Amino acid sequence: MTTSPASERSARAGFDPRRAHHWIAFGLGSGLAPRAPGTFGTLAAIPLYLLFAGLSWPFYLGVLVLATGIGIWACGRTARELGLHDPSAIVWDEFVGFWLTMAVAPAGWGWILAGFLLFRLFDIWKPWPVRLADRHVEGGLGIMLDDLIAGAMAALVLVVGAAWLG
Repeated sequence: MTTSPASERSARAGFDPRRAHHWIAFGLGSGLAPRAPGTFGTLAAIPLYLLFAGLSWPFYLGVLVLATGIGIWACGRTARELGLHDPSAIVWDEFVGFWLTMAVAPAGWGWILAGFLLFRLFDIWKPWPVRLADRHVEGGLGIMLDDLIAGAMAALVLVVGAAWLG
């Protein structure tokens, strides 16, 4: 869902550095970018992905589950405090959506770039079922769910691409 430019400025102005859940929801501050905060949030997720990329599959999955649970809480609480449905300044969902995209990606910067571009495409374009989740699921779960679906769709494209490239 889109919000007005005034609401978006209000969301950035509502960032309270004394609140841990704001730091999480605003993607460690990357969501405060005045333009394209979702893109900046996804870019900010890359260094953390590089830390997680070497984990075994069960630990990587554990990070995803934990980050999703924390995101549902932090994003939902922050959005309620800001009085907005899903302000673009809240970008933790981009972090986790990108990490989900990369869960099945082969190693290498080319795949990171492909994952970044595919995730941003599905997150911005919002094809069904991403749009369905964005419009009909409320609160922190709604904020997180559309990006998780976009991340899963991007991951599927990466898997097919990797198999096709051999």
